[in-house]
Amino acid sequence: MIRPILVINPNSNPDVTAGLDAAVAPFRVASGVAIECVTVPEGPFGIESQADSDAAVPPLLAMIQHRTDAAAFVIACYSDPGIDAAREAASVPVFGMQESGFLTAMARGDRIGVIAIAEGSILRHRKYLRRMGVLDRMVAERPLNMSVAETATGAGTLERLQTVSETLVREDGADVVVLGCAGLSAHRSKLETAIGRPVVDPTQAAVAMALGTVLAQSI
Repeated sequence: MIRPILVINPNSNPDVTAGLDAAVAPFRVASGVAIECVTVPEGPFGIESQADSDAAVPPLLAMIQHRTDAAAFVIACYSDPGIDAAREAASVPVFGMQESGFLTAMARGDRIGVIAIAEGSILRHRKYLRRMGVLDRMVAERPLNMSVAETATGAGTLERLQTVSETLVREDGADVVVLGCAGLSAHRSKLETAIGRPVVDPTQAAVAMALGTVLAQSI
């Protein structure tokens, strides 16, 4: 029997976790593998700064060390907080949603646009892409200027996403758009239809990679 894949929301907002759970539901149906989405109750309510990202790491690592039953872990925050420490601590694969999402976007298009929740997130994201060696594939990252909580529950989130996405496509030349926050998962399909371009939800991308790895290991 294949052990579960654990999708960890490093912030303490249960609405974000509920959105993640809905986003990965099709993977459960298609594979029959248990995919469990969990909240880190000790984490910040939203990861919107470097300080928030750093504060999320200790309780995230504690959860990974506690869940020895997992076949793989997904860090469901676009900053991929603590990913190196998590990979060091875990005996199973660990996937970060920014890394997985951007790699998936590279397979869908040449010019990648990213939507951040706020201006203050962009530098943190750029540093990570530079470390990955793929920064030249991003044409622009533009902010929603909303909080994590607002993106998960706000009534105007989809409209704001469409406005920013259309700017990325028309002005920046993006041919694929990446959602740069776990709280945006619920809007991927509608946004893709609205803008006529591929839209990557990094949580789904990371779960797809984790699922492929776990299933390959079971053969």
